[in-house]
Amino acid sequence: MTKSESLQQQYKRALQKLDEVLREQKSEIMRDFAMKRFEIVLDLAWKLLKDFLEEKKGVVCNSPKDCFRAAYKSGIIEYDDLWLQMTDWRNEAVHTYSEEFADDLYEKLPRTFEKFKYLEEQIK
Repeated sequence: MTKSESLQQQYKRALQKLDEVLREQKSEIMRDFAMKRFEIVLDLAWKLLKDFLEEKKGVVCNSPKDCFRAAYKSGIIEYDDLWLQMTDWRNEAVHTYSEEFADDLYEKLPRTFEKFKYLEEQIK
């Protein structure tokens, strides 16, 4: 199995787990699980893009935002500021946790899930 295939499998599995937790009834624990799953999926998304861009397009990127921008330019994903916002949300979730932020982010997760599914389709 290649590195790309392994990353794709990890991404798909992480995405399934995010979907599972988002389908559960909201509670503080489920909200926090969903946030953690979001962090994992986002990290895998940009690493998958990094690998895909280097392997298929010859484009090198070294950070989440650079990879999302390169993916826009390469036509892999459509331009949407949400990708860059998700990176900021992930950083804020990791470094500045608050109940208010957690509740706000949780409400945004279904939309992020749609973007993650879109990415999965684009890199098959």
